Amino acid sequence: MARLISMKPVPLALLASVALSLAAGADGLILPDHPERGWLTIVDHHVRVEIVDGVATTRVDQRFRNDSHVPLEGRYIFPLPPGAVVNGFAMWVDGQPTEAAVLPAEEARAVYEDYVRRMIDPALLEYVGRDTLSARVFPIPPGGVRRIEISYSEILTPEQGLYRYRYPLDTERFSARPLEEVTVEIDLSTSIPLQAVYSPTHAMTVDRLGPNRAVAVHRASDLLPVSDVLVYYSVSPDEMGLSLFTYRTPGEEGYFLLLVNPRFDADATSVPKDLLLVLDRSGSMSGDKIEQAKEALSFILRSLNPEDRFAVLAFNDVVESAQGGLTPVSPEAVAAAVAWVRRLEASGQTNIDEALEVALSMTTSSERPTAVVFLTDGEPTVGERDPIRITEHAVAWNHAAARLFCFGVGYNVNTVLLDRLTLENRGTSAYVQPGEDLEGVLASFYAKIAHPVLSDPTLSIQGVDTFRVHPGVLPDVFRGSQLLLVGRYSGSGDAAITLTGQVLGSEARFAYERAFPEVSLLHAFVPRLWAGRRIAYLIDQIRLYGESDELVDEVIYLSTRYGIITPYTSFLVEEGADDFSAEELAQRLGAAAAPATGSFAVQSSDALRSLAEAETVATPGVAVKVVDDRVYFLRDDVWTDSAYADEDTIRIAYLSDAYFALTRELPWIAPHLAIGDALIVRVGQQFVEVGEEGVEVPTPELIDLLTAGSST
Repeated sequence: MARLISMKPVPLALLASVALSLAAGADGLILPDHPERGWLTIVDHHVRVEIVDGVATTRVDQRFRNDSHVPLEGRYIFPLPPGAVVNGFAMWVDGQPTEAAVLPAEEARAVYEDYVRRMIDPALLEYVGRDTLSARVFPIPPGGVRRIEISYSEILTPEQGLYRYRYPLDTERFSARPLEEVTVEIDLSTSIPLQAVYSPTHAMTVDRLGPNRAVAVHRASDLLPVSDVLVYYSVSPDEMGLSLFTYRTPGEEGYFLLLVNPRFDADATSVPKDLLLVLDRSGSMSGDKIEQAKEALSFILRSLNPEDRFAVLAFNDVVESAQGGLTPVSPEAVAAAVAWVRRLEASGQTNIDEALEVALSMTTSSERPTAVVFLTDGEPTVGERDPIRITEHAVAWNHAAARLFCFGVGYNVNTVLLDRLTLENRGTSAYVQPGEDLEGVLASFYAKIAHPVLSDPTLSIQGVDTFRVHPGVLPDVFRGSQLLLVGRYSGSGDAAITLTGQVLGSEARFAYERAFPEVSLLHAFVPRLWAGRRIAYLIDQIRLYGESDELVDEVIYLSTRYGIITPYTSFLVEEGADDFSAEELAQRLGAAAAPATGSFAVQSSDALRSLAEAETVATPGVAVKVVDDRVYFLRDDVWTDSAYADEDTIRIAYLSDAYFALTRELPWIAPHLAIGDALIVRVGQQFVEVGEEGVEVPTPELIDLLTAGSST
């Protein structure tokens, strides 16, 4: 029986008092009775989640607008998370509340199937199998707006200490125009200290308000969302928390993601560090670039911690130093350095080799983290000019194992040189393109490295075999940051994980025990996250050290298997890409990777860095769809599983009884069928092809064939 929901408005005080643990959710949509007359535009979509010790409240606020020239009416549906309890629903028409009902899953299935048949659009099948809140939407006049508010609550038991929130935002097919505004805000409060707060799908601004509280926010505008929002969080009293995500299908090697988070304590004393700021003041830096750089360096100098040491250098043909060596932080020393920086003027040529020699010769201490921030806008024009020789020199001079962070300004920098310098010296490179705010980029970077917690970290895993782990060399850990490690594994069972590193010149050791399962299907995002970092590593090797058949072949395989499209492999989803020979693909890849300078080189290097350091799984392009761990390419107007290779298929007619029988007999397949009306999907060891022709009536033999060993 459908359950009627009271239409009384839900006070904010009540919303704050009810709670849910992070779990699956869904967005609401209005299905028009006559879609041929037009669809409603989802103007904005706001989601607020308040969590208190694993019990929380979710509140959804949406506005729909009729941008057509005729009145529109239909049905509002909101697919509910499993076990959710609706606390309130509010929609008014002419000042009168509208009734809503919760439809049980089987009753809701009939509604979805009916709309799919009438609208000739399978996307609604994504919601099959859930209880659904439903309400009648009476005619909305042209230009009219309806606002709908919902609150619901639920509880979810964490797995291995991880809580999971899922909120589907895939409204691509159900809004006449892009959404004008989307926000998802999650307020977390816990009794046990918070460790990881992590989204693998969407960029989240995470504001740590204390050891037990954080607010994570995702904001976007003018877009059609095409992927669900996933957010994880964990709690732990440990000084250094560790969270493990795994994904493994039966009979295959697994994937894993490790997140390491230092316990947040705003009052904790940071590890003293040495910081060297090296500024290119050659003639090409004149104008806004030198002024922005001087402001950025002044900001960093004023933000140093009391126990730090610092040095400031500037170079053109020659190298100058404000102090002559590392200087302890004091108000007088900082003021003098800021005054020295402000007097700098741009002139002369660019001697990168000598600037690195002078800076790295000052890094003599291995007892504290040391960072060299190197900023330039050009290629070397005097002194040593060979990028390979400059890199070799920098490694030889870096006796203290300082981290080298390079910032390239504009398009005239040698990206291969700067990227190799950072790769060989355990740092990162970034590029400030014309029109970007150099001061803001440097200030944001310093905020990330201002408070070291653990330097020279290493991590070992005993009990399972791990391989193809990225990054190969772990970066230092800073307060408010997290260390992310991805890889593959074989074997299964409990594993001993040990993290070691340096704190104040002494070794610190953290021990954990985590289970690596033989089968694990929950965290389907992990394989693509691993593949993205693996591809970034391989392309780095090709770009910096030269290509080989093995590297090129692996990049092409991973790109097609996992749907990771980069500037180097975008041709893999072009029409006719299958006609390229392996040699032609390698040539195109090599040609794309070759430039060292110019706008393409800078943009490609930035894209590669983003892929290598990504904490989110990038949304594919229009010719690629990802469902769970499967990737589909659009080939000849058919969405085709990337594992398909011209094999025999079982053909089933679209919208036939056999088609809908698939969703009843194989519940997992519904989101796959939702991507299009023509597709090839793997079911166990078989491939099913959905199209205009095929089996229309399900037979017991067909059902037995498809359900045998086809849980995924």
